[in-house]
Amino acid sequence: MMRKLLPAPLLSVALFVLWLLLNHRFSLGHIVLGALLGWSIPLITRGLRPLPVRVRHPITILRLALRVVHDTTVSNLHVVRFLLLPRYRRHPADFVAIPLQLRDPNGLAVLAMIVCITPGTAWAEISRDRSMLMLHVLEAYDHAAIAQYVKTHYERPLMEIFE
Repeated sequence: MMRKLLPAPLLSVALFVLWLLLNHRFSLGHIVLGALLGWSIPLITRGLRPLPVRVRHPITILRLALRVVHDTTVSNLHVVRFLLLPRYRRHPADFVAIPLQLRDPNGLAVLAMIVCITPGTAWAEISRDRSMLMLHVLEAYDHAAIAQYVKTHYERPLMEIFE
């Protein structure tokens, strides 16, 4: 019963506090309006939120986070090299098709964030059945190697975490 009235308690509290901080006012009217917004927005948007997440394998999460930090740093250096010294570009940009086994919507959302924050790559498209990811890569040296890297270093840990 309580879950239906307050579907996302942490989100409600965060919205309430954010409302008060952004308005710099702590009058009764602002407090009531902030509470109303904190309660109603999660209630209205509950259908838009992905499935609840049960965190599994915290060590895998840590390893994945470290891998993303490493890959993002290396990618930044490659993009800087590409921008400053374009004549040293080794390979043309291209799209790489990556077959996916990951089906969990939360896992796919995290995969999308990973490839989008990594300079030189962009999530281009996913098939309707979520079995194929089209990734745009700034320097596509070997399509099979890129696909294998994404599957091994990102998809496999995400499947371990979310499925």
